[in-house]
Amino acid sequence: MIRSLPNSTPYKILFRVFIILFFIFLTMPLITISILAFNDSNFISLPWHGFTFDWFFADSGDRLGLFKDEDLMASIWTSLQTGFVVALLSTIFGTIAALLFEEENFRFKGFLYFLALSPLVIPGVILGISILLSSTFAGNYMEDNYGLDLEFLRPSFWLVVFGQFSFGATYVMLLVSARLKKFDRTLEEAALSLRANRLEAIWYITIPYLKPAIVGAFVVAFLISFSNFNTTIFLVGSDATLPVDLYSRIKFSSTPVLNAVSFMIVVFITIFAVVNFVVNRKK
Repeated sequence: MIRSLPNSTPYKILFRVFIILFFIFLTMPLITISILAFNDSNFISLPWHGFTFDWFFADSGDRLGLFKDEDLMASIWTSLQTGFVVALLSTIFGTIAALLFEEENFRFKGFLYFLALSPLVIPGVILGISILLSSTFAGNYMEDNYGLDLEFLRPSFWLVVFGQFSFGATYVMLLVSARLKKFDRTLEEAALSLRANRLEAIWYITIPYLKPAIVGAFVVAFLISFSNFNTTIFLVGSDATLPVDLYSRIKFSSTPVLNAVSFMIVVFITIFAVVNFVVNRKK
């Protein structure tokens, strides 16, 4: 809608109806799950049987709440650890990649940029399988030829980190590059003219300018890692992440504790998003 141009009354009505229906479509599943997390029923769906906190704190025979389920809490802790490490590595290497691709004299920039974007094009299932096969082959080769048993090449925490890092760094690179394109290069040139070296100019001039984008990219990388399933399912070891644990639970049996977990995830992500929005808005 172009507000400066006149619009008919039916057009305005249809536009508002579309906006309302669109946001209902986006938020209704989240609202439904959040409500059912407090439903006093042994099933994950309606009808409503009353309000309860059992699916968060209960520790009885037929009901085990979220915060009393040791296996579920362990998977949440694993996802938090994985998300933090992936976000940290992705932010460091993604920011460096963004700075490199903005260099005019960077050789093979077009080809390497295409390779950097490839994890976003390749389906997560294919990416997970390819990383698993490659790490298995490398592990067997090192053990057969050199007698080295490298545990990080097996399905494990670090293999999950490596798999998620492969596409997390790409998201960071794109987010940081978008802000870097608005950067005034004359500021770096002024620092260089005052006898600062290249690294000092980047550290004291460029990085502070990119700080809001870097913080936002870190949050995005963390959330992507925390909720990833397609790639993680092939790389996870004995310590399952939250999405993998939820999948294994709902595959065989399901209780409203899954609604409680979903509610906590919605609250967690909402807090992250609001904090990130407020910080970047102030910047």
